[in-house]
Amino acid sequence: MVKNKLAFQRNINMLCKDRNFSGVVLVKRKQVLVMQSAYGYANRVDELQNNVSTRFGIASGCKIFTAIAICQLVEKGLLSFSSKLKDCLAIHFPHFHTDITVHHLLTHSSGVPDYFDESVMNDFADLWKENPMYLINNLQDFLPMFQDGKMMFDPGERFHYNNAGYILLGLIIEENSGMPFIKYVEENIFHPCGMKNSGYFSLDQLPRNTAYGYIDDEENGIWKTNVYSIPIKGGSDGGAFITVGDMGKLWDKLMSYKLLNKNMTELLLTPHVKVEDNEFYGYGIWISKRNGSIYKYHVMGYDPGVSFHSSFYPHNDVILVIPSNKESGPYELTKAIEKLL
Repeated sequence: MVKNKLAFQRNINMLCKDRNFSGVVLVKRKQVLVMQSAYGYANRVDELQNNVSTRFGIASGCKIFTAIAICQLVEKGLLSFSSKLKDCLAIHFPHFHTDITVHHLLTHSSGVPDYFDESVMNDFADLWKENPMYLINNLQDFLPMFQDGKMMFDPGERFHYNNAGYILLGLIIEENSGMPFIKYVEENIFHPCGMKNSGYFSLDQLPRNTAYGYIDDEENGIWKTNVYSIPIKGGSDGGAFITVGDMGKLWDKLMSYKLLNKNMTELLLTPHVKVEDNEFYGYGIWISKRNGSIYKYHVMGYDPGVSFHSSFYPHNDVILVIPSNKESGPYELTKAIEKLL
């Protein structure tokens, strides 16, 4: 595993240059830093470069925060994975199946209508033409976009990636904790992990050293920021900002049972639903198998101007974190680094 760190980093630098990558790459093994390097601009207009402490949006990569929060509430006995949606929220969903459970929502197997169905919609930015992104300030603001929709299938029938399901989980967290979702995550996940530089920030009030997300129109040689293409502030289905160091801390604390007890952590990491061939989904986390055993746990996120991949490889205790303020790069780098490792 990485016998020559300098040669390894040279290879990564070449890969990033060839792909015009903009973001940061962090690799750790057994809590020892193997490499940490930044590339590209956080602010193209002022030519401010990304650095290893730059904050990046991670889109759906933060669904794992929502899943951890739910598991913490189950640990406390405030709800269970078999709790039904109809018993968790006093919100009217006229066409929702009465047997939808918290487990179904966590595993994208609920069948509820999605406000952004990635299997039929290509551009997340199209949503905000009729629903201005600057009006999406809390989880309740998403409800009119799917609350009256019809079920896609019966609960538990199959996996179908679903953002609305994680909005519902966020509302369940608020109901059971008595706290706004963001405050709960900050106090019960970020703070215990020492994730001092991460948070859910409004796009019109980004803190210092935060990368703007960029949407490139390569055909016409122009670009724009994503400020009008995603909700103004993230929530339980995505949109948090992290540093690579903070994301590394999350993996460390999760895998050492500091956020959940051992049994609950193993339940979160269980391959509950098969997605395809060797790909499964646990609670808020993707799970890849090779030769019948688990190869990696990983999270990912894509929004206009945002792409993110982060993985934990249990067999050699390796953490990989790759955020980008462009729409591509982390997936390709992850695959290339896995070959090098």
